[in-house]
Amino acid sequence: MQVYLVGGAVRDALLGLPVKERDWVVVGATRQALLEKNYREVGRDFPVFLHPDSHEEYALARLERKVAPGYRGFVVEFGPEVTLEEDLARRDLTINAIAQAADGSLIDPHGGRRDIDSRTLRHVSPAFAEDPVRVLRVARFAARFAPLGFRVAPETEALMRGMVLRHEVDALVAERVWQETEKALRETSASTFFKVLRECGALTRIYPEIDALFGVPQPAQWHPEIDTGIHTLMVLDQAAALSADTRVRFAALVHDLGKALTPRAEWPSHRGHEERSVALIEALADRLRLPSDYRELALIVARHHGIVHRALELKPRTLLDFMERTDAFRRPERFSQALLACEADARGRTGLESNPYPQRGFVSAARDVAAAVKPSAEDIAAHKGAKIAEALHAHRIRALTEFRDAFAAAPRA
Repeated sequence: MQVYLVGGAVRDALLGLPVKERDWVVVGATRQALLEKNYREVGRDFPVFLHPDSHEEYALARLERKVAPGYRGFVVEFGPEVTLEEDLARRDLTINAIAQAADGSLIDPHGGRRDIDSRTLRHVSPAFAEDPVRVLRVARFAARFAPLGFRVAPETEALMRGMVLRHEVDALVAERVWQETEKALRETSASTFFKVLRECGALTRIYPEIDALFGVPQPAQWHPEIDTGIHTLMVLDQAAALSADTRVRFAALVHDLGKALTPRAEWPSHRGHEERSVALIEALADRLRLPSDYRELALIVARHHGIVHRALELKPRTLLDFMERTDAFRRPERFSQALLACEADARGRTGLESNPYPQRGFVSAARDVAAAVKPSAEDIAAHKGAKIAEALHAHRIRALTEFRDAFAAAPRA
């Protein structure tokens, strides 16, 4: 039995990055042999085991044969006769197809070290085209390693484009699309994920709502970048700079989907795009079975980002109504997330990336002022039920009026 460190641990060590987890491949062994050594079997589709002490994953070397369309259409073969080279040949990218022996030597039959040095994401073999998930994985790796200068090899992009044309990506299931998307949203260059998908034609199949934004103009007065698709990815970049929260980043990404449905005769104006965005987000959330916290935050930002942008001009009553509609008093964390996404929207415009956005601080402080107002003993004694709520509403409007006037009178840096 021979054991090799493989995949991301080897790749990241060669890149000088922290190694977060280690995976191992076992050659020349059987399932029974590992069970006898007290490894615990956890693999569902093929033999994967947890080490009895380190709890790291050990997988038997394996082969895969394509027998049906889609990413589940594979037969997995494993056994002591499968070689390390055969196991590495089934992997997606050359940078992930490097193994390290116990003595530290590298087994690199596909030039992964060369591609690490040249910052290239390149497929291992034509078998790459058999698995549509790999389109998503390449886009995700591109997002992860974009800050290091990695680019997708032209021949790999061409292979991905062919997979789109053959409708291979249409077989992707919602859960896997969202799983890869959520991972991509964790990266500082999350927008690269969507750029790569668009370059190979997959974005229109996987996220048609986002792809449709490209080529849709906006008023140059407010959007010097003009193109709504470009603006959308700029907003995602700003959200990534403002917050590590993937919910904030997703809300920023989809806040303007409704602009793709604006009649051409109305371009570059997009009156009413907020409610059109809400409808598209609802449909997208249903299709991908998004977690409720992603859906709810995205809907709030899509529907109300214009109100936040105009917050300094709003009447106190309008501001309070907005807080109540978004459940800001019971869900202050979500409210703060929404304000972050709105700031990302304001900054995601050419030349405006560093402009101040006092609206976020103003609305956040206003929420705290209103939240601090509670029904007085006199209100409770004099009113019942809905009347108490009406009195509280009136007190909060007065408090917000005083806060707005003080904010307006305060000197600005």
